[in-house]
Amino acid sequence: MLRTISALLLTATPLVAGESVVTLSSQGQDMIGTLNLPAGGPAPVVLLLHGFTGTRNELATDHVPGGVFAYTAGRLAEAGYASLRIDFRGSGESLADMTFAQTTFESQIADAQAALAYLQGSDRVAGEDVYVIGWSQGGLVAASLAGRSGAPDGVALWNAVGDPMETYAFLGAETLAAGMAAAPDEVVQIKLPWAEFPLNGAFFDGVETHDPVAEIKAYDGPLFVASGAQDTTVLPKNGAAYIAAHEGPEALWLAEMDHVFNVFAEGETLTQMVSETIGFFEAHQD
Repeated sequence: MLRTISALLLTATPLVAGESVVTLSSQGQDMIGTLNLPAGGPAPVVLLLHGFTGTRNELATDHVPGGVFAYTAGRLAEAGYASLRIDFRGSGESLADMTFAQTTFESQIADAQAALAYLQGSDRVAGEDVYVIGWSQGGLVAASLAGRSGAPDGVALWNAVGDPMETYAFLGAETLAAGMAAAPDEVVQIKLPWAEFPLNGAFFDGVETHDPVAEIKAYDGPLFVASGAQDTTVLPKNGAAYIAAHEGPEALWLAEMDHVFNVFAEGETLTQMVSETIGFFEAHQD
C-alpha cells in the first residue's frame, strides 16, 4: 500500500498453524515469504503482493492486529486456500541482497514471477488453481504479472495503482521532477511528513513509463477489482480503468472505504472485501 500514515515500522506477526517462512530466489537473490498451507492435500493457492513501503503481513491496526495480509491468509486458509505472501526484495525481511532504494516496478514484477514459479513447482499446490491478490502498488505488479504470464486462474486488484504519474504525485512535484531527472542508479531522498527514505532514479523511470492498465489487456482470465469511493491516494477511476481495459470475466466492487479499507476505524469492510474476493475466485474455478 501507499502509506499515508506516520507508522512505517515492521510489525512482527507470529506464525500460526500451517504457516512456515520460506526463502525464494528472484533473479539470483533471496526473497522471504510466508507460506500458509491448510490441512489436507494439495490446495488452490493465492499469491499476495504488498504495496509501496509495505511488508508481507501488511498494515496492522487495533482492528486488524496481525496485519491486513496475515488476516487475509487466515481467511483464505479457512476457505481451503493455501497462500504465499512475500516481502519484495528491498522490503521487509528481503534485505540480504537489495535495499529499498533499489526497488522498481520491474524488480517487483520479477519477484512476483519468481513467486509464481515457486508455487507452480510446489508439490503441495502443483496442478491446483493459482490466484493473485495485489494491493495498491502490489496491484500494479499483479496486473503486470497477469498480463505478461497469462498464468493466474484469477486476479484481485485492491485499490490498485492504474495511473502511476497521478498516484505518485503525493511525493510532491519537486521530488517527482528530481527523480525523473536522476540517473537510474542515482539516489533521490524522499522526505514526507511521516517518513524519509531513498529511491533510485530507476524507480521514477517506471512511474513515468509503466502502464499497468495496458498490461491487463493481455489477460483474459477472471478479474476482481475492489475500489474505495473514499480513496484519495488511488482514485476510484483507476479501478474503472482496469475493468474497461480487461476482456474476460470480471467484477467491480465499489465500497465506501479509504485506501486502507477503513482498518483504522473498523474491520468489517476488510472482512466483506475478503469474502467478496474469495467468492469471486470460487465462482470462477476451473
